[in-house]
Amino acid sequence: MSLTRLILRFAAPVPHPDQFERYLMIGPHPDDIEIGAGATVARLAAQGKKVCFLICTDGRFGSANAPDGITGDALASLRMEEARASARVLGVTDVRFLGLRDGAGYTQEELLRGIAQTVSDFQPDILFAPDPFVRGESHADHLQVGQAARQIACFAPYDGIMNTYGAHACPVKAVAYYMTAHPNRYVSTRKTMDAQMKSIFDCHLSQYPKGSPDGKAIRTYLRLRSIDFGIRSLRGCAEGFRVQGALHMHCLPEA
Repeated sequence: MSLTRLILRFAAPVPHPDQFERYLMIGPHPDDIEIGAGATVARLAAQGKKVCFLICTDGRFGSANAPDGITGDALASLRMEEARASARVLGVTDVRFLGLRDGAGYTQEELLRGIAQTVSDFQPDILFAPDPFVRGESHADHLQVGQAARQIACFAPYDGIMNTYGAHACPVKAVAYYMTAHPNRYVSTRKTMDAQMKSIFDCHLSQYPKGSPDGKAIRTYLRLRSIDFGIRSLRGCAEGFRVQGALHMHCLPEA
């Protein structure tokens, strides 16, 4: 660790993701929040925290495993219902949809506006979103949603900027990136991982039919990831996030 990073650790400590009260979980598609942070969501909801899901795209092209050849509007509608059911399993009832077209069929302005208006309405303390700086990530929706969430997290406290999106200021205190290769904060999930598994594999059946190879691979990955993060954090089982406080989002490049 460099001297600068050591100084930052003491001068501007990274907030822990479970220290807040209001959480906006932003997902590119139905099922991304659950895969990236589902066990953490269940823990937060059980603690009485206010959690809102914002799902940005309609998932209409996630049809590789969809039953009976369902595609287009029918699949988008099915995935919306799956998302609501999955959120309920995790203890979340506030689920919102931007309805943007899956496969990056939207402008970045539409995405920024939708996220900004939801932030304005829900007034979260922290945003969760996919990490847009993962070298292996190739899905445009994941990259664009992560970038948009990052931008709104920084601009949210400024009413003049938020007004340009038809929204009002919100004192967002932090952003936490899930699906990250470089976590700096961990949340214990020993008691909530079963809820995460149920939310994915009992609810998102259009994506993970019973016994599907994709489902088995994701299930194995999540269990091994929880052990890895648990060992790193001495928590037994954990999810890891790359967290930045408001001060870390600009002016402190080493953060």
